[in-house]
Amino acid sequence: MTTPIVEKDLDNATLTVTTEFDAPLEHVWQLFADPRKLEKWWGPPTYPATVHQHELRPGGKVVYSMTGPEGDTHYGLWNVIAVDEPGSFEVEDLFADGNGNPNPELPATVMRYEFAETGGRTQMRCVARYASPEALQQVLEMGMEEGLVAAMSQIDGVLAEIAAA
Repeated sequence: MTTPIVEKDLDNATLTVTTEFDAPLEHVWQLFADPRKLEKWWGPPTYPATVHQHELRPGGKVVYSMTGPEGDTHYGLWNVIAVDEPGSFEVEDLFADGNGNPNPELPATVMRYEFAETGGRTQMRCVARYASPEALQQVLEMGMEEGLVAAMSQIDGVLAEIAAA
């Protein structure tokens, strides 16, 4: 199983996740570019994701929900800022309501994902920038780090499905 390295920098209000996959860049890109693949890993195992809208292009939106074990539903929204397929993309990530409207009571972040392939293995790096150290601390207290690691633990299985297709 791929284990991400998570670095928290409260002073600079950033959360950086770095990991490497035994898969070519094109397969790792599909984890984000294909909404059905994204659904298979974006939420932690006990909070599976459903992608309702998927436009991974500058100016596009990705709207998703995650449903918890008690039937509780949590919505998220990506406002896509930039896409340089298959090397990187950047989104504003927001908590949202059931209609895809941002929730101003919860912190937004700008996430930049970067991908690089070497020898058939792909490194993925995500830097999430928050408006303040307090905003980062708030999502950490909500379990963001644990949820992220749990979600990413599902990626190797999705990559195996892509390779077998």
